Amino acid sequence: MQSILVTGGAGYIGSHVVKQLGEMGERLVILDNLSTGFRSSVLYGEFVEGDTGDAELVSHLLREQKIEAVLHFAAHTVVPESVENPLKYYGNNTCNTRNLLQCCQQAGVKHFIFSSTAAAYGIPQDTYCSEDTPTSPINPYGSSKLMSEMMLRDLSAACDLRHVILRYFNVAGSDPEGKIGQSTRNATLLIKVAAEVAVGKREKLYVFGTDYPTPDGTGVRDYIHVSDLADAHIQALNYLRNGGESTLLNCGYGHGYSVREVIDAVNRVHGSPIRVEEHPRRAGDPPSLVAAVDKIHRRLRWTPRYDDLEFIVKTSLEWEKKLKDLRKIKP
Repeated sequence: MQSILVTGGAGYIGSHVVKQLGEMGERLVILDNLSTGFRSSVLYGEFVEGDTGDAELVSHLLREQKIEAVLHFAAHTVVPESVENPLKYYGNNTCNTRNLLQCCQQAGVKHFIFSSTAAAYGIPQDTYCSEDTPTSPINPYGSSKLMSEMMLRDLSAACDLRHVILRYFNVAGSDPEGKIGQSTRNATLLIKVAAEVAVGKREKLYVFGTDYPTPDGTGVRDYIHVSDLADAHIQALNYLRNGGESTLLNCGYGHGYSVREVIDAVNRVHGSPIRVEEHPRRAGDPPSLVAAVDKIHRRLRWTPRYDDLEFIVKTSLEWEKKLKDLRKIKP
């Protein structure tokens, strides 16, 4: 029986994909160095602690476990940190991906699904980004991911490896069953941070920019529930297994919410207002960033289940409350 290798499978998004694949009965191998992930988040498969930059380990796993598909999530993802320490991001996100791809080529892996980002677009001129929107990343995180996309496309053109690149927009929420969630340390994503404020983990939420050319002056983003994003990976794997050609797809809902709308949703679900402090714009933040999603619906026949801002917020808050309770009972 062939297996699937999930790199970064102990992280936020990877663990949700592992959960769905495991519930389907897939044979899984999870490779994670636990630098940001959590062993307790891996609910299925064989866990291996290690790094995608370890060519000997990766080659051994691909060969011994008869890997037919790789889902690659292992990456550093904090934009401000990438600006402060760019070589860390190029080393892990780009160089280690090159190593993984070389090992896949040598082992004859047939299918590869890559976790990419809307940060590859930089600051687009239009609100909606299609897959044909020019790429112009403005930080090392976006550049490191775009470089990996280019390597994957070039390798697929040179051998029989086929791939799906998924460019994520703003991922949020946690497993609706409450088994796993977003446990990222020092998180920077808006809904996660707002939920932490709501449960008392943080003192306040900082809003950067209230004078954008948007309906309420705050930035607009396309928020996608992590379980819908995980399902998109399942559909991408099915697409490749059924003979689909290599492709690049945006992954979002196709509409956005402003920062103020997110805060209002958190206040409604939480039952009381969270503390907010407004600051000037940050350099490099686009006013609006929303996915054009016709292609992913057409190509993968993907149908989201959780396209509801309050539901996304609800699952985030429930997970934060669970984490808070777990901290209380720890000795």
